[in-house]
Amino acid sequence: MIIREEEPKDYDAVYSLVKTAFESAEHSDGNEHKLVSALRHSKSFIPELSIVAEIDGIITGYILFTRVKSDCGNALALAPLAVLPAYQRQGIGKALINYGNKKAAEMGFDYSIVLGNPAVYSGCGFVNAGIYGIKPPFDVPEGCFMAVALKKNAIPLNSMIEYAKEFFEI
Repeated sequence: MIIREEEPKDYDAVYSLVKTAFESAEHSDGNEHKLVSALRHSKSFIPELSIVAEIDGIITGYILFTRVKSDCGNALALAPLAVLPAYQRQGIGKALINYGNKKAAEMGFDYSIVLGNPAVYSGCGFVNAGIYGIKPPFDVPEGCFMAVALKKNAIPLNSMIEYAKEFFEI
Protein backbone atom coordinates (compact mmCIF):
# COMPACT_ATOMS: atom_id res chain seq x y z
CA MET A 1 0.00 0.00 0.00
CA ILE A 2 1.22 3.47 -0.90
CA ILE A 3 -0.03 6.44 1.09
CA ARG A 4 0.58 9.79 -0.58
CA GLU A 5 -0.68 13.30 -1.10
CA GLU A 6 -3.61 13.52 -3.47
CA GLU A 7 -2.83 14.93 -6.92
CA PRO A 8 -5.23 16.68 -9.32
CA LYS A 9 -5.20 13.56 -11.54
CA ASP A 10 -6.78 11.69 -8.58
CA TYR A 11 -9.83 13.95 -8.23
CA ASP A 12 -12.23 11.83 -10.30
CA ALA A 13 -11.18 8.60 -8.58
CA VAL A 14 -11.49 10.22 -5.14
CA TYR A 15 -14.92 11.63 -6.01
CA SER A 16 -16.13 8.17 -7.01
CA LEU A 17 -14.47 6.47 -4.03
CA VAL A 18 -16.02 8.84 -1.48
CA LYS A 19 -19.46 8.58 -3.12
CA THR A 20 -19.29 4.78 -3.17
CA ALA A 21 -17.94 4.49 0.38
CA PHE A 22 -20.77 6.58 1.85
CA GLU A 23 -23.66 5.12 -0.20
CA SER A 24 -24.49 2.59 2.49
CA ALA A 25 -23.08 4.44 5.51
CA GLU A 26 -25.44 4.58 8.48
CA HIS A 27 -24.78 8.26 9.27
CA SER A 28 -24.42 10.02 5.94
CA ASP A 29 -26.21 12.76 4.06
CA GLY A 30 -24.93 11.34 0.77
CA ASN A 31 -23.03 14.51 -0.08
CA GLU A 32 -19.56 13.72 1.26
CA HIS A 33 -18.10 13.51 -2.26
CA LYS A 34 -19.48 17.01 -3.02
CA LEU A 35 -18.06 18.27 0.28
CA VAL A 36 -14.57 17.15 -0.74
CA SER A 37 -14.85 19.06 -4.01
CA ALA A 38 -16.07 22.19 -2.21
CA LEU A 39 -13.37 21.99 0.48
CA ARG A 40 -10.63 21.83 -2.16
CA HIS A 41 -11.62 25.39 -3.10
CA SER A 42 -11.88 26.69 0.47
CA LYS A 43 -9.47 28.68 2.60
CA SER A 44 -9.43 25.73 5.02
CA PHE A 45 -7.96 23.32 2.46
CA ILE A 46 -4.40 22.09 2.99
CA PRO A 47 -3.16 20.15 -0.07
CA GLU A 48 -0.59 18.20 1.97
CA LEU A 49 -3.40 16.84 4.15
CA SER A 50 -5.57 15.57 1.30
CA ILE A 51 -4.27 12.01 1.26
CA VAL A 52 -4.93 8.82 -0.70
CA ALA A 53 -4.12 5.15 -0.18
CA GLU A 54 -3.24 3.25 -3.33
CA ILE A 55 -3.00 -0.51 -3.86
CA ASP A 56 -1.86 -1.88 -7.21
CA GLY A 57 -2.61 1.43 -8.90
CA ILE A 58 -6.15 1.64 -7.45
CA ILE A 59 -7.04 4.45 -5.05
CA THR A 60 -8.67 2.49 -2.26
CA GLY A 61 -8.85 5.08 0.52
CA TYR A 62 -9.00 8.81 1.10
CA ILE A 63 -8.75 11.18 4.05
CA LEU A 64 -9.00 14.95 4.29
CA PHE A 65 -7.98 17.28 7.10
CA THR A 66 -9.05 20.94 6.96
CA ARG A 67 -8.39 23.89 9.24
CA VAL A 68 -10.91 24.75 11.93
CA LYS A 69 -11.04 28.02 13.83
CA SER A 70 -10.84 28.28 17.60
CA ASP A 71 -10.13 31.03 20.11
CA CYS A 72 -6.74 29.48 20.77
CA GLY A 73 -4.72 26.61 19.39
CA ASN A 74 -4.18 25.17 15.97
CA ALA A 75 -6.59 22.38 15.04
CA LEU A 76 -7.87 20.37 12.09
CA ALA A 77 -11.10 18.60 11.24
CA LEU A 78 -10.71 15.08 9.92
CA ALA A 79 -13.52 14.63 7.40
CA PRO A 80 -14.15 12.63 5.44
CA LEU A 81 -12.40 9.30 5.78
CA ALA A 82 -13.46 6.87 3.06
CA VAL A 83 -12.37 3.39 1.99
CA LEU A 84 -13.81 1.44 -0.93
CA PRO A 85 -16.18 -1.21 0.46
CA ALA A 86 -14.14 -4.12 -0.96
CA TYR A 87 -11.07 -2.86 0.94
CA GLN A 88 -12.69 -2.02 4.28
CA ARG A 89 -11.58 -3.70 7.51
CA GLN A 90 -8.07 -4.20 6.17
CA GLY A 91 -6.35 -1.36 8.07
CA ILE A 92 -6.44 1.22 5.27
CA GLY A 93 -8.50 3.72 7.26
CA LYS A 94 -6.29 3.39 10.31
CA ALA A 95 -3.16 3.80 8.16
CA LEU A 96 -4.60 6.97 6.59
CA ILE A 97 -5.52 8.41 10.00
CA ASN A 98 -2.10 7.69 11.49
CA TYR A 99 -0.26 9.03 8.43
CA GLY A 100 -2.40 12.18 8.35
CA ASN A 101 -2.07 12.86 12.06
CA LYS A 102 1.71 12.40 11.89
CA LYS A 103 1.97 14.77 8.92
CA ALA A 104 -0.29 17.31 10.65
CA ALA A 105 1.92 17.20 13.76
CA GLU A 106 5.00 17.77 11.60
CA MET A 107 3.24 20.79 10.10
CA GLY A 108 2.69 22.26 13.57
CA PHE A 109 -0.96 21.46 14.26
CA ASP A 110 -1.99 20.78 17.86
CA TYR A 111 -5.19 18.76 17.49
CA SER A 112 -7.07 16.57 15.05
CA ILE A 113 -10.84 16.60 15.60
CA VAL A 114 -13.41 14.16 14.25
CA LEU A 115 -17.14 13.57 14.46
CA GLY A 116 -17.54 9.84 14.13
CA ASN A 117 -17.88 6.38 15.60
CA PRO A 118 -15.79 6.04 18.79
CA ALA A 119 -15.19 2.35 18.01
CA VAL A 120 -13.39 3.38 14.81
CA TYR A 121 -11.41 6.38 16.01
CA SER A 122 -10.47 5.40 19.56
CA GLY A 123 -8.04 2.85 18.10
CA CYS A 124 -6.07 5.79 16.68
CA GLY A 125 -5.87 7.69 19.97
CA PHE A 126 -9.00 9.81 19.68
CA VAL A 127 -10.84 10.54 22.94
CA ASN A 128 -13.80 12.68 23.90
CA ALA A 129 -12.88 16.19 22.69
CA GLY A 130 -14.17 17.67 25.94
CA ILE A 131 -11.02 16.38 27.64
CA TYR A 132 -9.15 19.11 25.73
CA GLY A 133 -11.88 21.70 26.26
CA ILE A 134 -12.90 21.42 22.61
CA LYS A 135 -16.60 22.07 22.10
CA PRO A 136 -18.59 21.31 18.95
CA PRO A 137 -20.52 24.11 17.25
CA PHE A 138 -23.66 21.95 17.10
CA ASP A 139 -25.36 19.17 19.03
CA VAL A 140 -23.67 15.77 18.64
CA PRO A 141 -24.37 12.34 20.12
CA GLU A 142 -22.47 11.71 23.34
CA GLY A 143 -18.95 10.44 22.74
CA CYS A 144 -18.95 11.01 18.97
CA PHE A 145 -17.09 14.34 18.97
CA MET A 146 -13.47 13.33 19.50
CA ALA A 147 -9.96 14.73 19.33
CA VAL A 148 -6.38 13.61 19.53
CA ALA A 149 -3.52 15.81 20.70
CA LEU A 150 -0.86 15.79 18.00
CA LYS A 151 1.81 17.17 20.35
CA LYS A 152 2.61 16.10 23.88
CA ASN A 153 2.63 19.74 25.01
CA ALA A 154 -0.61 20.78 23.26
CA ILE A 155 -2.46 23.28 25.43
CA PRO A 156 -6.18 22.53 25.88
CA LEU A 157 -8.22 24.70 23.49
CA ASN A 158 -11.04 25.44 25.93
CA SER A 159 -13.17 26.83 23.13
CA MET A 160 -15.80 26.02 20.57
CA ILE A 161 -14.35 25.23 17.17
CA GLU A 162 -15.69 26.53 13.87
CA TYR A 163 -15.73 24.30 10.81
CA ALA A 164 -15.23 25.63 7.29
CA LYS A 165 -18.51 27.05 5.95
CA GLU A 166 -18.51 24.40 3.20
CA PHE A 167 -19.49 21.79 5.79
CA PHE A 168 -22.84 23.55 6.13
CA GLU A 169 -23.44 24.59 2.53
CA ILE A 170 -23.40 21.19 0.85
